[in-house]
Amino acid sequence: MLAAAGRTVRPKKEHNTTEWRAAMEALLLAVERGGPTMFARIGIIRALNRHHVPEFNPKGKGPHWGRRKLKRDQ
Repeated sequence: MLAAAGRTVRPKKEHNTTEWRAAMEALLLAVERGGPTMFARIGIIRALNRHHVPEFNPKGKGPHWGRRKLKRDQ
């Protein structure tokens, strides 16, 4: 149902992208033939997030050790 709603809202040129075609094929496989629903879910999520580029943050999170000071060291 999510895919059907997403498909009707999307512009026509977005329907023809390879991501959406793969998602719809996986969804139809799950619905018509009892295939794995996880593939349909993954396909739809990838189609929705196809323009997202993950950014690498070289700093990242610091290590958790060494931050907390003991009461005797203050």
